[in-house]
Amino acid sequence: MGYIRLKTEIPGPKSRALQERRAQAVSRALAQATPVAVARAHGALVEDVDGNLLVDLAGGIGALGVGHTPEGVVEALKAQAERLIHMCAIVANYEPYVALAEALNALFPGPGPAKTLLANGGAEAVENAVKLARAYTGRSAVMVFEGAYHGRTNLTMAMTSKYALFKKGFGPFAPEVYRLPVPNLYRTPRGMTPEEYLDWSLWNLENALIAHVDGSALAAIVIEPVLGEGGFIPVPHAFLRKLREIADRTGALLVADEVQSGSGRTGRMWAIEHSGVVPDLIVAAKSLGAGMPISAVVGRAEVLDAPHVGGVGSTYGGNPLAAVAALEALKILQSPGFMDRARAIEAKVREVFEPLREEVPALGDVRGLGAMMALEFVKDPGTKEPWPEFVLELVRRNAERGVITIRAGLYSNALRFLPPLDIPLDMLEEALQVVADNVREVYARLA
Repeated sequence: MGYIRLKTEIPGPKSRALQERRAQAVSRALAQATPVAVARAHGALVEDVDGNLLVDLAGGIGALGVGHTPEGVVEALKAQAERLIHMCAIVANYEPYVALAEALNALFPGPGPAKTLLANGGAEAVENAVKLARAYTGRSAVMVFEGAYHGRTNLTMAMTSKYALFKKGFGPFAPEVYRLPVPNLYRTPRGMTPEEYLDWSLWNLENALIAHVDGSALAAIVIEPVLGEGGFIPVPHAFLRKLREIADRTGALLVADEVQSGSGRTGRMWAIEHSGVVPDLIVAAKSLGAGMPISAVVGRAEVLDAPHVGGVGSTYGGNPLAAVAALEALKILQSPGFMDRARAIEAKVREVFEPLREEVPALGDVRGLGAMMALEFVKDPGTKEPWPEFVLELVRRNAERGVITIRAGLYSNALRFLPPLDIPLDMLEEALQVVADNVREVYARLA
């Protein structure tokens, strides 16, 4: 018997009842990818309120690299809740905040002393990284890239790509943000080889320092080493090296937004480590907290110390409960062989779906790194016209058959997989085969 066990249709009657309550009580603007109402979860298995067991390949949008309710995290939360739930690091000091900062400082890949600032979520940490860069450099301009997602605050919306979903109706946005293309080799322009496209992209970075913003005004270059919402696109290492070169030459800071790609997701603690490039600052969140709300800016000590005393702060940032959860998550991630499992997950995804490209031409690309994989669907493999309707239908069918998935991509035409790193491979294969069967069925119906 497999892991997926369905007692009712999805959504079942209790899920539908809770969905109706949500519709009456919660802002309509808050989207929901699947109609599942969850009662409990452990590892990669989710039990809904109707008693159905589903495999979770969404992982809280990448927040559960160590899985749902890992034992060490649960026990640490219980013990901490009996001692101290909240204090605020602005008011007084406490061990979990300092211990987590020390642990993250030790994981920073750069030379010299490092320091950390804790916050609640990815957007808050990205905004803090920009503030730190501006304070350190005395400059204001920020360079970002197409397909990026950095958050939903006013500044991070300005930095985020994909206007219609994340930004429409919410402007005006913060100024001094300059957006450039990032090479998506699957969408290499016609008439160019991937190598020529990458060469043009490197040239365009230099051109941007004349056409968009002078290097002397540049405070920070902020990039996701693997684009998250943009479609799980690994940024070519040559592009990351060029950004490091420009940062060194201009005095700007290179900031790696590792909110989704970090904390072991790609098989290294930070995805940028695969390239050998050392950033000045790293932004971490999501899987760092094992499901608890915490984020961090980690980097060069002199940058973290640049603002005036009192210039940064957060009421709940580094909350004791969230901090001990993050400490336990880091222990799990660094346990022998744990992050290595990301490679096995990538291999399994490729094993199931790369052969399917011949059978289903709509499956245009299988890509990603480690336990951060995506499938991109197109109406025509020649023109690569995006097919977002395909993915909407696929997400719906996956949920009906016991697999929780979500979309991604600048065109909303990619399906992403973000399982916990320790998902049993037979469980992963069962879930992926469900998705593969649904791909075939959706293609047969829509093609």
